Amino acid sequence: MTLTPAWTSPTPDEIPFHCRTCRRALHRSLAASGALTFLHPVEVRGGESDHPARPAPVTEIENPIIECDFCSGPDAAWIYVCADQESDVRYVTRRTVDVGDYQRRHHAARTRSVETALGPIQIWGERWSACDGCARLIEDRNLYGLIARVTDAMPAKLTRGKKLANVRGHLYGNYSTVLDTLRPGRYQITPRYPLGLWQAPPQSPNQGSSENADDPRPGGGPAVAR
Repeated sequence: MTLTPAWTSPTPDEIPFHCRTCRRALHRSLAASGALTFLHPVEVRGGESDHPARPAPVTEIENPIIECDFCSGPDAAWIYVCADQESDVRYVTRRTVDVGDYQRRHHAARTRSVETALGPIQIWGERWSACDGCARLIEDRNLYGLIARVTDAMPAKLTRGKKLANVRGHLYGNYSTVLDTLRPGRYQITPRYPLGLWQAPPQSPNQGSSENADDPRPGGGPAVAR
């Protein structure tokens, strides 16, 4: 009988939070003061939401909307588990430009130096949902294909001009960690199981097909129902 890894059952801290108003996933952000806040994905990308976040565990949300954590597609089908990640956010507090350059070019003046301050810490967590398209790239460990798929799906204002290189750099940092620390197997998202049904990785040819015969659960692992 195949032993199921203990980490396939998410702990309470790993259960994602969704907004009670829009039923969509929320991101956790840790302020410099230590206060934990929840943000909508659009707010993480620099936009605004038309309502404040009302966080609740996804298991308490009726018909939650589970979007792809990579391309933001509406039909997430899988959940992958990897190492936890945190990203530091810094805000520009001061820019210094040459006086003569500013007089000639005004807001197009070249920046000579920049001062920043530490902003909130973005907590990404260990569980990443993926649509079928992104999942295929993850299964193939196609890092650059995944980055291209995500940037192609982003609004043009986020990838226009020099912004594209910066965005690709950030995604490379996050997604390379995801792929490098990816745990075997994945969860399949269903309407009944928003936390996913555990699917064990495919067996190698020399493994017996009867290893999971004594385990009646799908994929030989636990399922968490809401």
